[in-house]
Amino acid sequence: MANTFKIKTKAAMPTSAGTPLTLYTVQSGETAVVLGLLLCNVHTSAITVSVQIVSSTSDTETNETVYAIRNAPISVGGTLEVLTGSKVVLQASDVLKIDCSDSATIDSSLSIMEIS
Repeated sequence: MANTFKIKTKAAMPTSAGTPLTLYTVQSGETAVVLGLLLCNVHTSAITVSVQIVSSTSDTETNETVYAIRNAPISVGGTLEVLTGSKVVLQASDVLKIDCSDSATIDSSLSIMEIS
């Protein structure tokens, strides 16, 4: 099994407030470990941000969509580090989505380790 460290970035997200936008999807045959997620407010006023883990994978039970953080405030020019000191394992087809109280106001940087 190969371990590959990667960064996934997306500027000015989401496209539409109230509609979570996909930041990362785990590819078939892979597992990913989320090492960190930075969300930066690039808007001219304070915003709130939510991060969803969308999972329908099943072993002994079927996973569901859950929030990693919901409606967390970020001040103007501020950065929120989500999952500080924690790791989240994502399985094939799991998705990490970002939503915000205003459109095109979050720059995101996701650090992961993919296991294939």
